Amino acid sequence: MDALFDRHQPTLTAALKAAQERGYWSAYPEIPSGKIYGETAKDDGLASYNARLGKPFDMSGHPATAQVGAEVSPFGPTLDITYPAADAGTLIAASQSAAPGWATASVKTRVGICLEILARLNRRSFEMANAVMHTTGQAFAMAFQAGGPHAQDRGLEAVAYAYAEMTRTPTQALWTKPQGKGEPIVLEKHWRIAPRGVSLVIGCQTFPTWNSYPGLFASLATGNTVIVKPHPGAILPLAITVAVIREVLVEEGFDANIALLAADAPGAEITGDLVKSDAVSIIDYTGSNSFGEWVRKHAGEAQVYTEEAGVNSIVIAATGDFVGMCANIAFSLSLYSGQMCTAPQNIYVARTGIQTNEGHKSFDEVAAGIAAAIDDLLAEPVRAAGVCGAIANPATVQRVEAARSLGKIIRDSARIGSGDARTATPLILAVDGNETNAHAQELFGPIVFIVAVTDATDGIAQATSLARRKGAITAGLYDTDDSRIHMAVDAFAAAGVNLSVNLTGSIYVNQSAAFSDFHVTGANPAGNASLTDAAFVANRFCTVMWRRPKTA
Repeated sequence: MDALFDRHQPTLTAALKAAQERGYWSAYPEIPSGKIYGETAKDDGLASYNARLGKPFDMSGHPATAQVGAEVSPFGPTLDITYPAADAGTLIAASQSAAPGWATASVKTRVGICLEILARLNRRSFEMANAVMHTTGQAFAMAFQAGGPHAQDRGLEAVAYAYAEMTRTPTQALWTKPQGKGEPIVLEKHWRIAPRGVSLVIGCQTFPTWNSYPGLFASLATGNTVIVKPHPGAILPLAITVAVIREVLVEEGFDANIALLAADAPGAEITGDLVKSDAVSIIDYTGSNSFGEWVRKHAGEAQVYTEEAGVNSIVIAATGDFVGMCANIAFSLSLYSGQMCTAPQNIYVARTGIQTNEGHKSFDEVAAGIAAAIDDLLAEPVRAAGVCGAIANPATVQRVEAARSLGKIIRDSARIGSGDARTATPLILAVDGNETNAHAQELFGPIVFIVAVTDATDGIAQATSLARRKGAITAGLYDTDDSRIHMAVDAFAAAGVNLSVNLTGSIYVNQSAAFSDFHVTGANPAGNASLTDAAFVANRFCTVMWRRPKTA
């Protein structure tokens, strides 16, 4: 039963080494190249995606009392795919029935199966890219990377951490306690991993695989059965994932219902019933603060791991590369139309302006420089579409419309091209931090505030205060004063925010690398868990002992 573990052990060993050293490493190539994935891989992936359209999704043996599915691509077409659906009670009963065999499987068996699942998902990265693209609105290149290899890396990271924690304690040992002149007490002690039970993974629409894989694979590797609840608008990527998991489980002699898909329809979601069930022991949730609060309130005794909304900020104090700074910020604001939990929303600039390598720049000149950099980046429609993608949810477009009245428009949002895709470029508003709090809550999507403050110290104070109150996942700082940089590092650390300083090249504040960057700290309202650290996996199981006197 450990053949899969042996096959993939080099990958696991490398992942454990990378997680310890925190340097760059990836198990799954992020370049959608035929030389890496096979010359026909791109065409084969598109063909596999197209073959799923307009018909029921085949998931043999999955509990089903109905078929649901209402996915519409943000680029226009209706997917017209239906998925097996059942009520919460049916899914939980099936999950519990499958649990004993998985719970008693060895650590190596479970980890080997998880590694094989990830390898197979990697081979289907082109199909997954199309599925992610047409459910989230990500442009193809981003959908390939974030929905495929980057998500797989995050899943592998969780498996590696789970393996490290589960093997920290030996499976058995001899315990000998001296008794003076008498015979010592000798016990043989045995330890085993006991999973917590049914795990519920609640996916989001914008990053259905990237945000779901850490919790999914952490729970699966540690012996828990998993019910995957996708967003009704982005079922397909997680349906493909669950189908691959079930395929490998059956091949290895396990019950396929160790992994289940909880597909539902908009307006008839079963998430609440699953969350409130006493049978659910672990919940992973990505989404809004309001529903996150509801989940925590109604989850009973379940262990809950959340990534929620936050207000990410950049403070511009000074820069030695004004053009490079503006270009870097422009890309961060435009990428996937700001629909990333790591995308900046607020940019704090002193009312009196900043010092740069081009001399003093006024507040208005800084704002104009960022706006001009966005215009330059998005000037060519094909490039603009590749950077911005499409808007996942119509509510985001409505939010952009409503936001126009919240400040002085520095750069207006606009559609990209004239096709059916739902698109919007960044809206940039100038506000004064002393006169409004319009910027003091998350406005998800391509909405940016350039906030006038007294000076850089005031900007840092306002950004970190907002992070402590509303949450933040990322922050950026541009400065040439080393002492102020270190003061900012301390301030953002105290607010539980990961900080990037003086990014001007092709690395951006909204990027997070597996095996190096801890995504979310768990130290402010943007989330109570970090992807991926030991705490994220260790409480998904218990270590249970049995002992007896050693016989001669």
